[in-house]
Amino acid sequence: MPEGDTVWQAAKRLHEALAGERLVRWDMRVPKLATTDLTGRTVVEVAARGKHLLTRVEGGLTLHSHLGMDGSWKLCGASERPRGGPAHQIRAVLGTAGRTAFGYRLPVLELLRTAQEDRAVGHLGPDLLGPDWDPDQALRNLLAVPERPLGEALLDQRNLAGIGNVYKSELCFMAGVTPWLPTGEFPAPARLVALARKLLEANRERPARMTTRVDRPDRRLWVYGRVPRPCLRCGTSIRSADQGDGLRLRPTYWCPRCQSGPYPT
Repeated sequence: MPEGDTVWQAAKRLHEALAGERLVRWDMRVPKLATTDLTGRTVVEVAARGKHLLTRVEGGLTLHSHLGMDGSWKLCGASERPRGGPAHQIRAVLGTAGRTAFGYRLPVLELLRTAQEDRAVGHLGPDLLGPDWDPDQALRNLLAVPERPLGEALLDQRNLAGIGNVYKSELCFMAGVTPWLPTGEFPAPARLVALARKLLEANRERPARMTTRVDRPDRRLWVYGRVPRPCLRCGTSIRSADQGDGLRLRPTYWCPRCQSGPYPT
């Protein structure tokens, strides 16, 4: 699933390509939006809110999309063929005189009144890359259920918006604790919140995400996706296990030597 920095980058690209331009093509390939038509209207802006994309259009309307696990928006020249996958995976097409945006494999696509965007994103906690960022509120949200495993609390977008599975694993490693440690037992939660903000801000302009400061494909991340390779810090084999509430399990990575706390046997 895309992380907050990936969605922020997508919003920036779409905004630069579409904002201020009049729509000459509007093609929604989902049943509930198939009869809508916003051609002739101007795109006001494209903004990210956590992992959600909000394309605001003249007349007080917002196209809300979510990338889910493998969705994406691809930009092409007005006369170019789309290149993000098979045509049957396209769910939305937004075209101006110069550029066309194709939305692929979007599990969430809906048209809202801009004034009612809270219906879609109002449940989210403070956005790590947004103007509403509030570290104190994010900290209170994280600590509200002290017995909850830290990894699950970090992934919960109602606590703070933008952390995905990669940052969950990387943040816990950098904090020296396992993702299964109860949140209330972590001794420095405020530092972890500040670190999360720092990592996403550092990576939002980068083409390849990096947490180690070593810009090599095999060394950009501390633990995520590194099973069974050795830990970059101590040499112990990285391990992985599923974590979640039973309905939405996510592969989680950690170093059993560098990170203290409980973990599955």
